[in-house]
Amino acid sequence: MPRRRKTPKELEEASQASSSQAAPAPAATPTPAPAPPPTATPVVQEPAPQIRDEATSQGRPAATAGSQGVVPPGTQSGGQGRGRGRPRPDGKLRGGDPDRSWPGHSGPAREGGRGGNYGGQGQYPAESSGGQHTRIPVGRDKPMGGVPFQAAMPPGFPPLGPADQYPQLGRAPAPVPSSHLPQVSFGTQPSSATMAPTQLLETFRQLHITEPASPVEEVGPSSPVRQGPPVSSRALRFPLRPGRGLSGTKCIVKANHFFAELPDKDLHQYDVAISPEVTSRGVNRAVMEQLVRLYRDSELGRRLPAYDGRKSLYTAGPLPFQSKEFQINLLDEEDGSSTPRRERSFKVVIKFAARADLHHLGQFLQGRQADAPQEALQVLDIVLRELPTHRYCPVGRSFYSPDLGNRQSLGDGLESWRGFYQSIRPTQMGLSLNIDMSSTAFIEPLPVTEFVSQLLNKDINRQLSDADRIKIKKALRGVKVEVTHRGTMRRKYRISGLTSQPTQELSFPVDERGTLKTVTEYFRETYQYTIRNPTLPCLQVGNRDRPNYLPMEVCKIVEGQRYSKRLNERQITALLKVTCQRPKDREADILQTVYHNAYAQDPYAQEFGIRISNRLAQVEARILPAPRLKYHDTGREKDCLPQVGQWNMMNKKMVNGGIVNNWACINFSRGVLETVAKAFCMELAQMCLTSGMHFNQEPVMPIHNARSDQVDRALKQVFREAQTRTKGKDLELLVVILPDNNGALYGDLKRICETDLGVVSQCCLTKHVYKMSKQYLANVALKINVKVGGRNTVLVDALTRKIPLVSDVPTIIFGADVTHPHPGEDTSPSIAAVVASQDWPEVTKYAGLVCAQAHRQELIQDLYKSWVDPQRGPMSGGMIKEHLMSFRRATGQKPQRIIFYRDGVSEGQFYQVLLHELDAIRKACASLEANYQPPVTFVVVQKRHHTRLFASSHSDRNMTDRSGNILPGTVVDSKICHPTEFDFYLCSHAGIQGTSRPAHYHVLWDENNFKADELQSLTNNLCYTYARCTRSVSIVPPAYYAHLAAFRARFYMEPEASDSGSLTSGIGPTGRTITTGSSGARSTRAPGGGAVRPLPPLKENVKKVMFYC
Repeated sequence: MPRRRKTPKELEEASQASSSQAAPAPAATPTPAPAPPPTATPVVQEPAPQIRDEATSQGRPAATAGSQGVVPPGTQSGGQGRGRGRPRPDGKLRGGDPDRSWPGHSGPAREGGRGGNYGGQGQYPAESSGGQHTRIPVGRDKPMGGVPFQAAMPPGFPPLGPADQYPQLGRAPAPVPSSHLPQVSFGTQPSSATMAPTQLLETFRQLHITEPASPVEEVGPSSPVRQGPPVSSRALRFPLRPGRGLSGTKCIVKANHFFAELPDKDLHQYDVAISPEVTSRGVNRAVMEQLVRLYRDSELGRRLPAYDGRKSLYTAGPLPFQSKEFQINLLDEEDGSSTPRRERSFKVVIKFAARADLHHLGQFLQGRQADAPQEALQVLDIVLRELPTHRYCPVGRSFYSPDLGNRQSLGDGLESWRGFYQSIRPTQMGLSLNIDMSSTAFIEPLPVTEFVSQLLNKDINRQLSDADRIKIKKALRGVKVEVTHRGTMRRKYRISGLTSQPTQELSFPVDERGTLKTVTEYFRETYQYTIRNPTLPCLQVGNRDRPNYLPMEVCKIVEGQRYSKRLNERQITALLKVTCQRPKDREADILQTVYHNAYAQDPYAQEFGIRISNRLAQVEARILPAPRLKYHDTGREKDCLPQVGQWNMMNKKMVNGGIVNNWACINFSRGVLETVAKAFCMELAQMCLTSGMHFNQEPVMPIHNARSDQVDRALKQVFREAQTRTKGKDLELLVVILPDNNGALYGDLKRICETDLGVVSQCCLTKHVYKMSKQYLANVALKINVKVGGRNTVLVDALTRKIPLVSDVPTIIFGADVTHPHPGEDTSPSIAAVVASQDWPEVTKYAGLVCAQAHRQELIQDLYKSWVDPQRGPMSGGMIKEHLMSFRRATGQKPQRIIFYRDGVSEGQFYQVLLHELDAIRKACASLEANYQPPVTFVVVQKRHHTRLFASSHSDRNMTDRSGNILPGTVVDSKICHPTEFDFYLCSHAGIQGTSRPAHYHVLWDENNFKADELQSLTNNLCYTYARCTRSVSIVPPAYYAHLAAFRARFYMEPEASDSGSLTSGIGPTGRTITTGSSGARSTRAPGGGAVRPLPPLKENVKKVMFYC
């Protein structure tokens, strides 16, 4: 029964009431003197740490949300909104924010409509002749359910003001089953690809998130109603939590969150201007420390301010002035010389900027305000960082010191320092301080000659090669050193380069007449010092115009310099070994850190009234049951129930075994004899047969031995010979034996096989070939099976159609990730990867697409593309569209629901990523068919966070696995989670070593009306379908596959720089996938306007399988 519409008078009154509530109170000035309220300036944020999910936390824009209003006659209600509405005469509203509602806007609603068949004749858009996507063969003209998305306005609704253009985005109801949808003719509805540009723009006005457009449109009473996306992030509201989950066995876990009591102080922000301006935070802090030391009791009114090291100063209460200038003199560091230290003078201007209102933070924590007040959170974070910044070496949000743990050598002149991570976070229990242990690499305080000797691993008395010089220059550029040849005088310098000449040949003018003197002569005559290593180059310090030269042997590296460049594999392994702690030990170290930091005695915390608990948070959790897995009926065990996150292939056969008739083996390892290689191939073929594959036990040709430096010629020779022997049939698999240390060989091999020859390959390391363990062979068989198109296992619930919101209608599940170049690589592109399920209801096969894009660009640029072809008119493409078409081709049905798992997004990027990528999904769907808009659920997956969960009792074997970690399936959606939004922590895997890190899932968009139990169980169950092992994995497989896909593409882009070949055959994330167009490769533009190097296109037969496993 339709709700009563409001009269225009009621709408006007409600609008005035809403406007009066939204009007902010004028800011109070800190002095009694009358003055206009000062304009608040943006808070300068700390630089982002080296972890993705803790990058710079930008304030989320305030939402302008709307309450759910009247639905026009003839449409269905949009279902329950995610917000809380204001009561009205005809009942309580379901959606909207009580403080920000605006009257009369209709909430999301939908009427069932049957979409067209974009796989049928004439139902998919024309493709570009030079396009990048495969044209779908003509499919069956079978109508399938579609959900048209439009916005509607009730007749007689008054005009909306500018502020009314941003409706709240609520949840769309679950789609109507296709059997209940009315038949719609598509004969008069053109595809968006064939529309005129004006029609296309008008369609996108309803779909495009970032394009300014009215969110509503006048439609007839029988038209389907769908609330369009907002035109800016200010309108965007993330879904509210649909209640807590109830499934699973309840338990209590401990989290490394410590309750922080909200202060009742009046916080003030002041702008700081220091001149002459300096870029060093250390110098800025030294200036402010001197200012506070001199003027705290007088000019600062006894306030103890907290300073962010840049432009902002914070106090608990107002300073006794609006603006004031100070003159500060700062002495240079003591260098041990007898000469007086140089004094520098700075002018410091402190000016009132704004008040940090903690009232709004309290409102947010109580769920009464939509957006977290980032300014207030940042103030509290800076206050709690002030004392550790003075005590330790700050790096991002972490602090390091040799006093916090033993140093460990990492090799090549580096060592690890122990430290801790600290961040204030808003949670359901209020504010919490998240503290975790951390380690990172520092440069050892060695003499430079010793550092260089370790770096090169050679005798440096011998002449250096050009490659050695480049390596030294890269490692030492920017490093601070102190001289040792002047006794107690230890002046410090920063290295800017390396001379091309050795010390004994390097000369420079010593007087105005241009008299030249060599460095060795100068040191002998001036300091009575004889250079012992005259063949080494000199360090260049100072600026380029007037460089100074220092022999390496008179310089020592200053302690406490973090190494920010790329670590090699040995160093990474050593660092991981240092950071790997059993849960019991990590928990003890965290508690010891809290005790050592003594927050109760912290003068800054006391000044601002912040109190930190010294006890770990006790959190309610649930252990979700493991899903039952289906295997082939010919095996002894037709299905199995994993135990503690793991199982094995004994007595089981793959549910869909792949077929391999034609295969060959090539051996690049000199350490593997031909007889050993032959025996290994026989064992591997037998294991594939035993596991359920149709595998020819004999290769098509004898094993081919080749040299590593002739990989291209060897691969093509084997490929041609195999084709000759099989009379032109395709080679279906290439087994490759690699040396354990194979450098760039692995990347070269994958690039040639997948982009040139069109054959999938399986690499095996020498050490595994000799061992020939059954477990290793079984794991390799799993990878081979999915590479040739098979399935290893599927969920029993998938086959019996019991997965909520997946089994009821054709559903496609996406995974997406973006990987960025290593530190120090300033020009390499970022790689975006998107995978999507290609089978339903099994949802186990995932096709992968990859594109290169601008350096460190997080938004995926190639999700949707449109262009105008001179002959064919408007065209469109992109990875989403290609996946949707591929799904239709593989299943015979079009997706009626989209679930999108997005990895690699930090909290500060949530709005930006959602706006861009949801918009791309909308456009891709619309380009396939008019009114085709399946409901979307968009979930961010985060692993790079610092929340850890511990069993309430480490001695209780019923609550821990063998490694001492919490049990797989442990889910937390209370207390330490977001105060109002839909997120949860899920530990879906069993720990092997160290402390398990739960994955954090945050729902940014939900039109499928997922309940907490439904999404948590789906995510947990999918983690048991990962193709490469018989264990549940730590993140949902689509996101994992996307990571592997992007990792593989890095080998295509820069094969010469890769040294990760030893990660093959299940030893690490080696799968990398790239699928480009059939006649071209994707590319984007770099920030400077240059073209990003395109990825080479994959061969068609490689595209169709999960070759990245």
